[in-house]
Amino acid sequence: MGTLSLTDYEEVKIPVPWGHISGRWHGNRTERPILAIHGWLDNLGTFDRLIPLLPDCVGLLCIDLPGHGRSSRLQPGLHYSVHDYVFIIPRVMKEYGWHKVSLMGHSLGGIIAFVYAALAPHTVDMIISLDILRPLPSDPRGKDVDTFRSHLEKHLVEDERQELGKMREPPSYTLPELRKVLAKGSYNSVPPKDAQHLLYRQVAKSQLYPDRFYFSRDARVKYYYHMYIDDGLAAELARRIKRKPYLIIKGSLSPFVGPHCDEPMSILRQNNPHFEFHVVEGTHHAHLHNAEECAKHIVPFIRHHRPPHLTSWSLTGKESQLSSKERRRAQEQFFARSKQSQQRSKL
Repeated sequence: MGTLSLTDYEEVKIPVPWGHISGRWHGNRTERPILAIHGWLDNLGTFDRLIPLLPDCVGLLCIDLPGHGRSSRLQPGLHYSVHDYVFIIPRVMKEYGWHKVSLMGHSLGGIIAFVYAALAPHTVDMIISLDILRPLPSDPRGKDVDTFRSHLEKHLVEDERQELGKMREPPSYTLPELRKVLAKGSYNSVPPKDAQHLLYRQVAKSQLYPDRFYFSRDARVKYYYHMYIDDGLAAELARRIKRKPYLIIKGSLSPFVGPHCDEPMSILRQNNPHFEFHVVEGTHHAHLHNAEECAKHIVPFIRHHRPPHLTSWSLTGKESQLSSKERRRAQEQFFARSKQSQQRSKL
């Protein structure tokens, strides 16, 4: 078995009431893939460096959240929120007729996966969470209220700008400037050398200035409604997820998996042989700038919890050169792994 190809994919458009969800389906199209969801202000390009390292025994469907990348924006006057983003998962499942879903999420995508898994644990068979676990706790000093008020004001200003200006062109930059702007906006979590993985799906060419580009995502997503929850609710959500295969990878320089995650992580780990937590060197976007180290944990996790189905097993490459005895042994091992997978899926 090999790895997924970054260039061999199918563009998909999943219809939704306000337009479509844009995505790329890499690899196997005959089986249910892993659904990959990016972080805030990013897009599916965030997984570009990770994709070629993942096993091709299962496909990967990467999507752009509404207002991000090439997915449709919400209608004028509406507001983006984490709560509404959670509904994207069952919409994708309904489109393809899935009864189960495997999830991989970074940052906001990981929060969406955590909340959805708690609400519908019977539909989730595996979760990979990249430098996140739960929504941030509420700030007892009232800082969350100040943030909400500020975002409300800025959202209304952006609504007016888009309405009166008929989508007047935003500020534009040269490509080198865009890389620096994106790096600064991510608090240097995305180094300029990796910025192109995110830029190609969220910039458009300026109609006013040659050789300049502007961010084409919906500016309103900058002011989306965060989901702040207290520690007690976070613990209860973790309890409802129960003994699911759950992999968490933390960037060593990132604060997003900190002490506020200790209790829900302890609950997820309790009596759960399918729980894994690893720290890799890097920032909040370690899966982008340190993809190789992340893959060392993700690949065996996928192979263990999403092995290929019997109908997709074939002898190719070196396997076709095995002796009949070796081939029979390989088949027996494959069947054993598949049986174990089926048993785990019933948990």
